[in-house]
Amino acid sequence: MSEEAMILHGSPTLAGLKTGSLFRYAYGSVDEMRASLRHWNRIFLNKGLRVIPLTFHNNKALLYLFRPARLKKDLCNDTACRILSERGYCTKSPHRCIRCLMQRLNECDEFPHEIGLFLGYPAEDVCAFMEHRECDLKCIGCWKVYGDEAAAQKTFAKYRKCSEIYRRCWKNGTSIERLAVSQQTENRKGENI
Repeated sequence: MSEEAMILHGSPTLAGLKTGSLFRYAYGSVDEMRASLRHWNRIFLNKGLRVIPLTFHNNKALLYLFRPARLKKDLCNDTACRILSERGYCTKSPHRCIRCLMQRLNECDEFPHEIGLFLGYPAEDVCAFMEHRECDLKCIGCWKVYGDEAAAQKTFAKYRKCSEIYRRCWKNGTSIERLAVSQQTENRKGENI
């Protein structure tokens, strides 16, 4: 698995600013991919991070880099629980929610919009997108914003700045292991995921 792809698509998650990130990974063999995932999960274990494959198609996997403790907290939001419950998710367990997301990704013709909840997008914006699509849209950045535009713009700016800094540091030789921020209290809270 490419460190470059992880830096390019996952810097805010590595930095502890964001719950999760998605990116594609082209693999030669399933064994190669599994070995790569084991390697990264060993490195990330003490950082409060995990990386798992959500889908496989034509030797490409959609990988989910995430912070289990943050995901658990995000999915406890009342709006998030309602959205997920309405779509058949078992909201008592983030692990089960991830399994259900995997199933929906493989069965649905279009990308399940609730995936924003797994990436740390505000539940209110995810809900508004699902209900209104383009109506009442205030701005677009990492997600479509229907609620607090000023807060979203600040978050988008933080993500951009983080990604720029991480790319520069990585190109200058800083390892991804050093760039991944340790959030061990989150790791302990999110162990059961």
